[in-house]
Amino acid sequence: MEHQIVISTDGHCGADLWDYKPYLEQRYHEEFGPWASNFRDAWADELDQDRPVDNRSGVASAATPLNWDSQLRLDYIDSQGIAAEVLFPNTAPPFYPSGVLTSPAPRSRQEYELRFAGLRAHNRWLADFCREAPERRAGFAQIFLDDIDDAVAEVRWAKENGLRGVLLPGDHVLKMVNLYYPHYDPLWAACAELELPIHRHAAAPTESVYEGGEASQLVHFVEIQFYTSRAISHLIFAGVFERHPDLLFVTTEIASAAEIARDLIKMDMMFKLRDMGTGTPFYPHVKDALAKLKRTPSEYFATNCYVGGPHDLRAARDAGVPNLMWGADIPHAEGTGPFTVEALRATLSDLAQAERDELLVNRAARVYRFDLDQLRPVADRIGPTVALLETPLPPESRPKYPEETCCSVFRAAPIAS
Repeated sequence: MEHQIVISTDGHCGADLWDYKPYLEQRYHEEFGPWASNFRDAWADELDQDRPVDNRSGVASAATPLNWDSQLRLDYIDSQGIAAEVLFPNTAPPFYPSGVLTSPAPRSRQEYELRFAGLRAHNRWLADFCREAPERRAGFAQIFLDDIDDAVAEVRWAKENGLRGVLLPGDHVLKMVNLYYPHYDPLWAACAELELPIHRHAAAPTESVYEGGEASQLVHFVEIQFYTSRAISHLIFAGVFERHPDLLFVTTEIASAAEIARDLIKMDMMFKLRDMGTGTPFYPHVKDALAKLKRTPSEYFATNCYVGGPHDLRAARDAGVPNLMWGADIPHAEGTGPFTVEALRATLSDLAQAERDELLVNRAARVYRFDLDQLRPVADRIGPTVALLETPLPPESRPKYPEETCCSVFRAAPIAS
């Protein structure tokens, strides 16, 4: 019986807090102790503290050993039929003011120096973590954009040490990240040269309710899609993919991948200003910028942009969004575990095998350079059979939501039939 190779393009990991110290440069050790002793993540404190440590959502999941126990992690993804996974951060690197997915980028030079030292410690820990199962793990170097020379140097270190991508800092109301700035071009050039895709992962763009009030989390959910579209439009309209055609950008675990189809229509309409005579006379540089683009935004997206681990994978596919890649979001409770195979049957069982292969393995293998010959025996040992994935999930077999799972796939009736 043929087994399906499954690659998750959205997983999270990180060292336990004090275990980052050996990876931190010696000159920062004295400051590490007081930081680690007093660290707390206000976002995590607000979520899921009454649930088991291995079944907490998003930013509250940093305490589970699945983040750092290599064999425990392998055993768990084996149980979910996952042959390989792409790994984003989940625990707070040294000197962060809160969790890795909730903090703004540094806002002073002193903060930058400490925080970037912390990121380097995480990157070095992650390189070791990936070396424990190199054929099954793809990790990313985190960087900041405050000092491009530092960023490029870290990118080159990442390539030399087996990491397979670069994670850019996310937008935050306390510090926006403007990816269209021209002085970032050496970074884009280095990532293209080294064949390291750049990434954005959904992050909390607002403060905790302790600082921002009870509307903070609501604003986060309302605006998170805006920040996804913002990053895509910055890179396309700044001509990044025109100057660096080999550069790939992946946006992961966004609020609604299906809405990208609408965003691309809006961008294509903006692009048409290029051919409208004098264009917009009050904004002459609009036409100058558009003139440098040789293709429409949707065409750049189709060749240079990917969407990893969307929770609305099937809706996005049906909306015509290109370059989708499936993700389990382990160890987040809103991900597919521990019902991954059931989630795949609920959403993808009616698709043709060729299309299911693109969503589950082929695109991820191309973007992250997984060796499918190495993953084949892994899948034959732990992967779901193709026949099972082609079998729709009966309603009575669905896990109860939210009693048994928080995965959004199981909120409504099965999509595939």
